[in-house]
Amino acid sequence: MTGATLLYLDGVTVSFDGFKALNALSLVLEPGEMRAVIGPNGAGKTTMMDVITGRTKPDTGRVVYGENSDLTRLDEPAIARLGIGRKFQRPTVFEPLTVHDNLMLALAGDRNPWFALWARETPSERARLDELLTTIRLVDDRDRPAADLSHGQKQWLEIGMLLAQDPRLLLVDEPVAGMSDAETEETADLLREINRTRSVVVVEHDMAFVRALGVKVTVLHEGSVLAEGSIDRIQDDPRVIEVYLGR
Repeated sequence: MTGATLLYLDGVTVSFDGFKALNALSLVLEPGEMRAVIGPNGAGKTTMMDVITGRTKPDTGRVVYGENSDLTRLDEPAIARLGIGRKFQRPTVFEPLTVHDNLMLALAGDRNPWFALWARETPSERARLDELLTTIRLVDDRDRPAADLSHGQKQWLEIGMLLAQDPRLLLVDEPVAGMSDAETEETADLLREINRTRSVVVVEHDMAFVRALGVKVTVLHEGSVLAEGSIDRIQDDPRVIEVYLGR
């Protein structure tokens, strides 16, 4: 592992009642990289993200972030403070609040969020909100209640709420599940834009979407890395076809 590595999973094993959800998993992510992670159900994709974010502690192995932070020794809040943000599959936004207010809550950080919500926003906060709204394609929806957004727009809003916390590494779980074709295409553009300034790991089943991202792909199977490479190489790999794509 070089000093330039952002994230390094080294021989990570996680067992649940004798079942190995992760089996000596090793993976390296470079700074500024976007990686797509695919694999059949039960391959270990969610458990991998749980380990990175501190929700699950591995039986063995290390998860090194940055120069020397072993994430297995830290709890979830400490890992978030290091700059790792996670977006779950189902969007969790505050539906009665407007798009603007959802982002304002996320911007509050360590301050009292409800005070921040009703206080007059500062010029720097306004500039940051405008930047976030532009990034997540919701400039014209800033005053709409989140409940009125489409499923895809709610996903974008939650990504914006994560970006408000300024993570270095963003973990995104099946971002285009349930989206229209147009929203799926827009989400690929959105993630590529985010990737200009931070690292991204995308767990996804939609192979057309993975192809649109145009990034290195890691295939998990039975808790280990089965294959890695470009989407073309992955789709031509007999082992991947057998355990995943051929189904």
